[in-house]
Amino acid sequence: MTMLKKQVVVIHGGTSFKTYEDYIKYLQTKDINIEKLKPRQDWKNSLELVLGSNYEILMPRMPNATNARYKEWKIWFERITEVLNDDLILIGHSLGGIFLAKYLAENTFLKKIKATILVAVPFDDSDSLDAYESLIDFTLPLSLEKFAQQVEKIYLLYSKDDPVVSLSHLIKYQQKLPNAEVIIFDNKEHFNQETFPEIIELIQSI
Repeated sequence: MTMLKKQVVVIHGGTSFKTYEDYIKYLQTKDINIEKLKPRQDWKNSLELVLGSNYEILMPRMPNATNARYKEWKIWFERITEVLNDDLILIGHSLGGIFLAKYLAENTFLKKIKATILVAVPFDDSDSLDAYESLIDFTLPLSLEKFAQQVEKIYLLYSKDDPVVSLSHLIKYQQKLPNAEVIIFDNKEHFNQETFPEIIELIQSI
């Protein structure tokens, strides 16, 4: 009998805007430098190699990530769930994390979720660095109770020096998800680094 691999589904981040005009203004004013134009390898791309053959890492490209819409992400995510197994681990980084929180708070997930790991996830539009960005239809519902009920364990990962999502967002999640386990780092910024050994250890412990 073939043993099923442990599935880890990673939902990447993105940006969203109230209007198309705001999106255009963002493109016209976004800071550009050489480093941002170079190919970038981050910890998500190394999960499969580091975790090994017992894990199946799935990293779907969500629709139109630079001008994201929740409805489009929801449609695609529900298509993806058709091929998932029970006891999976969900990881959401930044916008990908608030997408998971919203989706699981508003919908019944058809597979058993072992854990959800939210990394540097905004709670609302406060502290937004860019004047044109907005969570718009990614905004969370008033209650996250259904989210908590559908997941065996929730982890909230934040960094004190994150220039994009401050610890004030973590405090708001803690109020809504009091049973979530919190892990705070000193120097991970917005978690775009090439390696992330701590999340490897966390996944292996689940």
